[in-house]
Amino acid sequence: MARVSLPALLCTLAVLSATLLAAELKSKSCSEVRRLYVAKGFNKNDAPLHEINGDHLKICPQGYTCCSQEMEEKYSLQSKDDFKSVVSEQCNHLQAIFASRYKKFDEFFKELLENAEKSLNDMFVKTYGHLYTQNAELFKDLFVELKRYYVAGNVNLEEMLNDFWARLLERMFRLVNSQYHFTDEYLECVSKYTEQLKPFGDVPRKLKLQVTRAFVAARTFAQGLAVARDVVGKVSVVNPTAQCAQALLKMIYCSHCRGLVTVKPCYNYCSNIMRGCLANQGDLDFEWNNFIDAMLMVAERLEGPFNIESVMDPIDVKISDAIMNMQDNSVQVSQKVFQGCGPPKPLPAGRISRSISESAFSARFRPYHPEQRPTTAAGTSLDRLVTDVKEKLKQAKKFWSSLPSSVCNDERMAAGNGNEDDCWNGKGKSRYLFAVTGNGLANQANNPEVQVDTSKPDIVVLRQIMALRVMTSKMKNAYNGNDVDFFDISDESSGEGSGSGCEYQQCPWELEYNATDFAGKNANDKADSAGAHARAQPYLLTLFCICFLVMQREWR
Repeated sequence: MARVSLPALLCTLAVLSATLLAAELKSKSCSEVRRLYVAKGFNKNDAPLHEINGDHLKICPQGYTCCSQEMEEKYSLQSKDDFKSVVSEQCNHLQAIFASRYKKFDEFFKELLENAEKSLNDMFVKTYGHLYTQNAELFKDLFVELKRYYVAGNVNLEEMLNDFWARLLERMFRLVNSQYHFTDEYLECVSKYTEQLKPFGDVPRKLKLQVTRAFVAARTFAQGLAVARDVVGKVSVVNPTAQCAQALLKMIYCSHCRGLVTVKPCYNYCSNIMRGCLANQGDLDFEWNNFIDAMLMVAERLEGPFNIESVMDPIDVKISDAIMNMQDNSVQVSQKVFQGCGPPKPLPAGRISRSISESAFSARFRPYHPEQRPTTAAGTSLDRLVTDVKEKLKQAKKFWSSLPSSVCNDERMAAGNGNEDDCWNGKGKSRYLFAVTGNGLANQANNPEVQVDTSKPDIVVLRQIMALRVMTSKMKNAYNGNDVDFFDISDESSGEGSGSGCEYQQCPWELEYNATDFAGKNANDKADSAGAHARAQPYLLTLFCICFLVMQREWR
């Protein structure tokens, strides 16, 4: 009996030693997890001092763990906040670019109109004096309508410009024929001869073409910048689905429950989760790229034949040239009008001399040289603005298809591409073996990490796709020099935030899983639990070997 007690004693000592060692390791492995958990502002009483049995965990791998049930719940909320924060940072930067460029372009355009109106007023006062001030409201109305078109878009530019020249002809016709009395009906007849007689030469035709094309292109481009700003703002508000929230928790914080606080998620693992969580955003990419291409096309027009700065800077000179042309050809124009509308009634003799002295045109405008530019509006020029915006547009292309990669490139979200073996793959510290799925909703049917309902596109994203499609069509019209009718798309593209896919039903924000998921998770948990117990197998094997050898010697 004494001979048998020795191996029994050795086995007992070995078991006690292994138990003490394991207990010590458990205590150490949870201390850093607890410290980081408290650092996030959570209650330290939630965090165990050493590993505990993880049967209570719903998402994170079970087995021995450093996470209590309260920790898993709070980590779930934190992972969603972390995800939304990183996505917002990426989108906010792009939104700020479009917002600042729209503001700058808008300021430039409005100041350009103000400068052009002031320049015309100053020069016409100097050149025409009292004759201009008597008729200044005609020119003021022209700029009012141009500003109204830019702000509201509800102005037919061609009709407005035709009306301006018709009204100007009526005023001029009276001045050059001041010895006659003209009724309103007679002047209406005069205006009908505007196209036929061309009293202002070719200036109205050329200016109408230049102003229409330039204003349509400028306003459409500014509207495009505003639409891009608004689309990014609405789509960047991502509310993770329940399935996405589970995947985010598993990716970002379940490694902490294993004590692996310094191990970051594998890059490809992160990519699959981001493509699942941002599946609807990925569907924006096609229309977004078409929209960017259309913006770049209009930008080229703004740099070339539709340059609104080159149209508005000399508009005072062009209108003055038209007035002088009318003065030079006043006799021929008047004779043809008298033939068509009938002879006018002469004024009394006393009023004739006074009218002639008041209507004399004695001055001409200075010659205009295109290279002479007045002070630029808003401290810049259209060329500089467009060059800057074009560069930003090119950088924004494919933004939505690259968003998952951009999020995973953030060091807070994943390990680098070169660290493929020592990263968290959702179960442990090891290589991630699944292939990366494609972008967009249709490609998520086989996503290994996030269960995505591919039959329910996000309504907010669909609205933004439509807003981009409408704006792209307007861009193409503007590129071709055609006027476009604008309407407010803010109501159409509004929404509560994208990514939820639950517009018409209550979103299941709780951590949910179905029977299939539960069975699969139990299988994984058992495997993980078996892996946890496998770490104790070397101790047991050693004990069995020692006991077997000792007993074998005793039996001999």
